[in-house]
Amino acid sequence: MRGLTIVIMLFTVILCSPLYAQKADDPKMNQFITNLMSKMTLEEKIGQLNLPAAGDIITGQAASSDIGKKITEGKVGGLFNIKSVSKIRNFQKVAVEGSRLKIPLLFGMDVIHGYQTVFPIPLGLSCSWDMKLIEQSARIAAQEASADGICWTFSPMVDISRDPRWGRMSEGSGEDPYLGSQIAKAMVKGYQSDDLGKNNTIMACVKHFALYGAIEAGRDYNTVDMSRIRMYNEYFPPYKAAVEAGAGSVMSSFNEIDGIPATANKWLMTDVLRKQWGFTGFVVTDYTAIKEMTDHGLGDLQEVSGQSLRAGVDMDMVADGFLTTLTKSLAEGKVTKAQIDLACRRILEAKYKLGLFEDPYRYCDDHRAQTEIFTSENREIARSIAAQSVVLLKNDNEILPLKNKGTIALIGPLADNKENMTGTWSVAAEFSKSVSLLTGLKSAIGNDASILVARGTNIVNDSILDSRISIFGKPTYRDNRSQAAMIAEAVEVAKKSDVIVAALGEASEMSGESSSRSDINLPENQKELLKALLAIGKPVVMVLFTGRPLSLTWENENVPAILNVWFSGTEAGNAIADVLLGKVNPSGKLTATFPQNVGQIPLYYNHKNTGRPLPEGAWFQKFRSNYLDVSNEPLYPFGYGLSYTKFEYGDLKLSSSQVKGNQAITASITLTNSGKYDGSEVVQLYIRDLVGSVTRPVKELKGFQKIALKAGESKTVTFTITPEELKFYNSDLKYDWEPGEFAIMVGGNSKDVKSAKINWIK
Repeated sequence: MRGLTIVIMLFTVILCSPLYAQKADDPKMNQFITNLMSKMTLEEKIGQLNLPAAGDIITGQAASSDIGKKITEGKVGGLFNIKSVSKIRNFQKVAVEGSRLKIPLLFGMDVIHGYQTVFPIPLGLSCSWDMKLIEQSARIAAQEASADGICWTFSPMVDISRDPRWGRMSEGSGEDPYLGSQIAKAMVKGYQSDDLGKNNTIMACVKHFALYGAIEAGRDYNTVDMSRIRMYNEYFPPYKAAVEAGAGSVMSSFNEIDGIPATANKWLMTDVLRKQWGFTGFVVTDYTAIKEMTDHGLGDLQEVSGQSLRAGVDMDMVADGFLTTLTKSLAEGKVTKAQIDLACRRILEAKYKLGLFEDPYRYCDDHRAQTEIFTSENREIARSIAAQSVVLLKNDNEILPLKNKGTIALIGPLADNKENMTGTWSVAAEFSKSVSLLTGLKSAIGNDASILVARGTNIVNDSILDSRISIFGKPTYRDNRSQAAMIAEAVEVAKKSDVIVAALGEASEMSGESSSRSDINLPENQKELLKALLAIGKPVVMVLFTGRPLSLTWENENVPAILNVWFSGTEAGNAIADVLLGKVNPSGKLTATFPQNVGQIPLYYNHKNTGRPLPEGAWFQKFRSNYLDVSNEPLYPFGYGLSYTKFEYGDLKLSSSQVKGNQAITASITLTNSGKYDGSEVVQLYIRDLVGSVTRPVKELKGFQKIALKAGESKTVTFTITPEELKFYNSDLKYDWEPGEFAIMVGGNSKDVKSAKINWIK
């Protein structure tokens, strides 16, 4: 029972079923927490609002550590970024056996795209357009994390972003609010399942609320300024979807909104999140966000802490603002007891819903830790999901798949680089267990002699930049030879091959938090290597590792085949080999637009028209909205992705072109696999509201289906459209639809669509 008897003796009203514990209006939960809070001192209530990092604590030191002393004094509500059952059990023991009221702790971690079994980065996952796979990835992450003591994850990140300079674009699902909303729901369901009381589920934390992906200049932690109509139509939907899916917690963002940082923004945290959306969980700040508001210019730590509590924030991550100032603020009348009590209650409710009062050690099962983490089954699923996230950007002359393998020259700094396979925020991963591309190809081909290897160049040539993209303090491996010597070696190796596979792109930490880039081209030293390889005259396939859309205009013009593999996770090498060799036909579709150059940013498919739009098919006309030096078109549009086979779309057929009221219509199109391979195609539905009371986007994603077809097979794909798909927030922020003419579009990406018009009256 490991200390459970003590908890049961103290709290006789604990007994409840896990399913019942998830209900916000659970009378047993309410009574239990009311009874508990009646015993709590003011300091203990404030202590529940404090979330420090655990630090590097050796097993057995928990009680004697500074954190341990605070836990004993009732000054800690939870800890984060500590892993392993033994360490977590020790800290939980301090809380439930050493503190006065024996209140258990929450244990959180950044489980962003897998735990030890790492899946593709979220941007890559989104390119699968497969909600079942995405939910499965979160379910496995929850299974593994909970087996290692974790009960709370700071995920999903659902920020919409249209600026690939921002490194954290890698952690989200791209630029579209509809797709982002579907993914947000799938992730929450995967983490929390239908019962938070089970010990293999963990509580989700939706972040970053709100608008973090719209920061100016793509520079992390920067300012956001936008209209409310844009918030509601374009940026809020994924947060709202995650809340409606039952997410237990929400994290405030660093940026300001309407001149007030989100962490002190009452309109955002109370009016929108709780009153409009009905959120009943708790809000935690991002790392030191309360303290950082002093640099925003809102006042000293006491002032900003009070503002944050009054706004509706419940838990302070790391800043110690609540812990050190709220008692004084209460005495001075700057906050109220009711505000402190409400925040405390929300934290206790989360612990109750997780079943921690029933069994504080429910996540501390040594057997689960030994048998449910990084299993062969989980790795096989990760391999399959990774292959589905790969996007084929170009494939001239059908170089891929590598049919007649011959001798492969595997060239590049990412060819045999385990540390960079999992991408950013893979904090629980053991990099040594990741599968590099070289290892994956060797395993698939079974003949080491048919693969020749050369590094060719470092990831970057700038040693200062290299130090800034170290992987959690571990510098990325560098070859100290000259660039010329490495390229010369690579060229000699490549000359002996039949095909060249160039493994190029970013280091994993060139994207992610605090990894903004003003230049989103392939590093110049890698481009120099690529030019040398192309000059040999052999077929070249570029395998691109990236955490963001890159500007690949030169590469697209000169490299015959480009396979974007993002950062594919633990099984990266095996999954990429599966695609290169044709075991898996790529079906991934981009969820973020690739620009021709950085000057086009922000560039996204669902933009508004101007009063001087460029005529269709034109590049430049004077006194129109365009550039002198580049077309308005993206390099690769939203929804784009090739296959080894060919898909043909028939004519779009609507069940009616005149619709009234709440009627539904169907849009149907025949999809044919006219190529030589079996494959899957993501068929996408877009709608344009041609006349509105406010300006409307040129098209908006409103549905999609992933269709698998055998070679030569055809299928009619049908979408049902109702007035719900026509709704938007107008200038009064009323969510409704307006009658008029609409364009219905269906196709394989946002650019190449078949279109028909309807007239819909109320």
